[in-house]
Formats: sequence, C-alpha cells, structure tokens
Amino acid sequence: MVSKTVLHNGIRVISEHIPSAYSVSIGFWVASGSRHETSEANGIAHFIEHLLFKGTPRRTALDIAREMDSMGGILNAFTSREYVCYYAKVLDKFLPQAVDLLSDIFLNSLFDPEEIEKERKVVLQEISMLEDNPDDYVHDLFSRNFWKGHSLGMPIIGNEESVGGLSREAIISYRDRTYLGGNIIIAAAGNIAHQDLLKLVEGVFSNHPSGSSSSPEEERNICKRIETYEKDLEQAHLCLGTTALPQDHPLRYEAYILNTVLGGSMSSRLFQEIRERHGLAYSVYSYMISHSDSGSLVIYAGSSPDQVGQVIEIALKELKRLKTEALTATELESAKEQIKGNILLSLESSDNRMSKLAKNEIYFGDYQPLPEIIKGFDRVTSTSLLDLCGELLDDRYFTMVLMGKVSSGSISARDLTL
Repeated sequence: MVSKTVLHNGIRVISEHIPSAYSVSIGFWVASGSRHETSEANGIAHFIEHLLFKGTPRRTALDIAREMDSMGGILNAFTSREYVCYYAKVLDKFLPQAVDLLSDIFLNSLFDPEEIEKERKVVLQEISMLEDNPDDYVHDLFSRNFWKGHSLGMPIIGNEESVGGLSREAIISYRDRTYLGGNIIIAAAGNIAHQDLLKLVEGVFSNHPSGSSSSPEEERNICKRIETYEKDLEQAHLCLGTTALPQDHPLRYEAYILNTVLGGSMSSRLFQEIRERHGLAYSVYSYMISHSDSGSLVIYAGSSPDQVGQVIEIALKELKRLKTEALTATELESAKEQIKGNILLSLESSDNRMSKLAKNEIYFGDYQPLPEIIKGFDRVTSTSLLDLCGELLDDRYFTMVLMGKVSSGSISARDLTL
C-alpha cells in the first residue's frame, strides 16, 4: 500500500509498505539538478552531493561511514539533470538510526572550507576519469551537442573551470535556494508503516523553509549536427540520436517499446544486425532519456575506425525500417513482455520501489499504479508505434558524435538521411 502526506512546508512524505521485506530503503530527494545551474556554477549540485558526507556538528565523515557500516547498510547519493537523491538501505530495525543519520547530513552539514578544498580535488579527478573513458565520455559529448546552448547539455559533474571556481558562499547559497520544502520528497519502501515514518521526520523537518524552484524556460535549437573528436584510440565511439518524449507524455509506452525493439537488449535489431550478423561491434545498444519537458533517443556503438561507416549505415537502415514498416504481432508482443517482465523483476527490490515512488511524484505528481502501467503497454498497437516513429525519427533532428581516429568531414550531414 502506498501512502502520501504533505507537511506544512510542502515536503512530501511517501511510503510503500512491503510486509514481506526485511529491509527499508529511504531517500531524501531534491527536485533540482544540473539543469537548474548557471554555466558558471555548472556542477554545483553534484559538488554539494559530495560535501554532505563530509561532516556535521554531531558526526565527522568517518563517523558517518562507520555508523552506516555498523548497521550493515548502504548509504549513497546521486545527481541527475533534474534531481538529487541521498539514500540509505538498512534492515527495518535500523530505520530510526538511518533517518537520524540522513537527516543530520541533509540539514546540518558544515561545508568546512578544508573539506571543500579536499573534495574539490576529488571531483576534478572524477572529471578527468570520465574524460579518460571514451565509451562513457562520448555520451557526455553527445548531450553537450544535442542540447547545444541549453542547460540540459551541461555535464552533471561540471567542468574543470566551473568546479574550480565554486566558492563556499556560492555553494551554501545554491543549497539554500534549492533545498526548499516544495522541492523535497522523502520516499521510503519496505517493512515500514507510514505513520511511523511520519513520526521520524515531522519533528526533524518542522522548521525547514518552504518554497520551490522551477526549471528554466528554454528552447532547444533543433538542427542536424555532426561533431568529430579526433583521439588516438583503438575504437571509434559513436552516438547517434534524435528527439524523444517527456516523462509524462501519453505515448511514452510506445516510446519504451521503440527503444526496446531498436537496441534495448540482446535480441534487439541493432544488436542482432551490427554485432551478431556482421560482427562490427562488441558493444551496441540504444537508450532513451526522458526529462520533464523533453527527451532524447540515442544509439551507441564502439567499432574499428574503418568499419564505423558500416555501423552508421546499418543504424540508419534500422531507423528507417521502424519508420516505414509496422512491427509484426510477434515482435510487438515480445517487446511488451520484455518490458513488463523487467518492471516486475525490479519491484522485488526495496530501493527500486523507493525510487519509483519519488520519480512518480517528480514527474506525475502522484503514484502510478502497476496495473495502469501494464495496461498502458497492452494498449500499444503496431499502428500507434508506427505513428510515433514517423514523428520522432526525423533526420532533420539527428545529432551524431564520433570520437577516435576519425577525421573531421569524413561523414557529412547528407549521410544522415533516412
């Protein structure tokens, strides 16, 4: 059973009782991420995520780590373009201690100047590590080019210049502007009663300020782009993408099926054609990223530089097939069952259920019951999917990024045609 309470300052407390579980996963979510930053302060949300583990008046950084370890639990955090999450997973008997620990770092972190400088070095190393991993870095480069001039194109972890220039005052100011009651969601799933969760958090957050922040109003400059980044690598890394749907779009079920058929698994068209049939890549897949107001559908492949042209040709051929040929009943049904199976299997984990509660609240403002989600996929037809492909797979919007031993101008915009 899912329960929701809104505190007087706008903080939303949502829980799902799973009586058969031994664990509880709890997350403190802030509906504000890298897209809410300025270019000068890019990476500040991610930097704050790091700093909240560096000590409070009651606990040092070592105390925080030791306390969670003594419970046999997990304590971590992550930042995205539209939210930040601090979460813990513990045995149900340790939930009060976990809430006390999370609340302490969330509300009372010191932002000690010495710790800020040490952690700045850590984040700068993280940026360097990303740039040293081309199969990860190419996705970051794709986002920068696809969302060129838009806040969604800024890297979540920032860049060397922006992170290097963040002052303690700027960090605390950003935290105070975004960690407001209307932006905060406390989500928990596992062997927990909603009223017990409320007792744990109401007093702690009773004086927390209300208010909220909103995403900037921006338009993307939609046009065809090709960018090459010459680098001495054994492989050429490719990202080819186009527009996709926002999280709450009525045709989102069709979009998930589109991605599944295209490159979402080992039985997908891209995997079977590019890897299994032609042996052109070890890693090839597609993925879809949906935001509150927009999205992208992206194909990735890593291939030898002299074969990347064939990879692009096959990818374009498969995109055209989706746009012009209806799926067979067998292929459509298989994709539906694959997605539904993945969803059901993910719900065996309390942390996945906790994340589902929070993301539903961020993007839909309410809980999305599993039977309604299943019905959404069941309603998809080959005709509705073909209509969506005709809308999204428009080569006027294609962006392609190539990294490796590829020369600028080796592939032109004319080559990206369906």
